[in-house]
Amino acid sequence: MPHIGATELVLVLALALIVFGPGKLPDLGKAVGKTIREFRRSSAEMMDEAEADAARGKAEEAQITETAKAGS
Repeated sequence: MPHIGATELVLVLALALIVFGPGKLPDLGKAVGKTIREFRRSSAEMMDEAEADAARGKAEEAQITETAKAGS
């Protein structure tokens, strides 16, 4: 995966300034930041749910194993 260097970053920022103008650039930055924050929050929630499901599955598996051993 290619990395973005300082030259490329300056080029992208200059292009954004030309395309959107200095008035809209702060609003665009806020929107991007809000989107990234929401994505991180959502992905953290999904990871927490997946971990909780895995823990519940292991607990159920252990209970089934105990029941099977007790029944033998």
